[in-house]
Amino acid sequence: MTLAILAWTAAAEAADCPRKGTLGTSRVMAIDPAIWPRSGRRNFAQSLPLGDHEVVLTFDDGPWPATTPRVLRTLERECVQATFFLIGKPASEFPWIVRATAAEGHSIGHHTWTHFSLRQMPYPDAVEEIDHGISADEMAQHGIETTTPTTPFFRFPGFEFTPALLDLLQSRRISVFSTDLLADDWVRRTPRQELDLLLKRLKLVNRGIILLHDSQATTAAMLPAFLHYLKKHRYRVVHLVAANAGREPH
Repeated sequence: MTLAILAWTAAAEAADCPRKGTLGTSRVMAIDPAIWPRSGRRNFAQSLPLGDHEVVLTFDDGPWPATTPRVLRTLERECVQATFFLIGKPASEFPWIVRATAAEGHSIGHHTWTHFSLRQMPYPDAVEEIDHGISADEMAQHGIETTTPTTPFFRFPGFEFTPALLDLLQSRRISVFSTDLLADDWVRRTPRQELDLLLKRLKLVNRGIILLHDSQATTAAMLPAFLHYLKKHRYRVVHLVAANAGREPH
């Protein structure tokens, strides 16, 4: 591993799971946005420095009371930690789910206020969408309104960004995440079909950032089988946290 990669991230062992035979979380990777502002090969030149059979689990578009708690229960049973990119409006409507997600040790990222395409709106409106979403997520999690995120992770809805918005987020030391692997779980499929597609793509690369949606009932139903596959085939889950983890919001 190069010194540059060591500068991008700090890794630590994850806490032991009290239940034997679970998938678990193998290690924690702390991301410094100043050094690693963008990641995910779908949109950017590089992804995170993951080893063979290492994956990062990320979920978009929550929280939703019909599906997110089910996803959380599945992750908890396997002692797996993930990153949830929240939409601000439902976060403000269901703050108890946000707090439950954080209480389980998951990282809370940001995904705008309403999930509209930021590329299709004027720059000032796009900035307001970002800030409103961050503020709503912070209020739901911490009870404090702030546009400075406790965990400075952001994902663009539909991956629809502009160079100006990328520059803005980098100047504010907020990491932008794309993805390496998609399950296309917004397309109508059975849980088995979704699992087959995801595994087909995973087998081609054997590592990467995986994007799922906790707002999708099919994904909630598919997730136990996917985690079972990861465990059976000796994949290791890496949990992302901010390099400034533990900083109080202000």
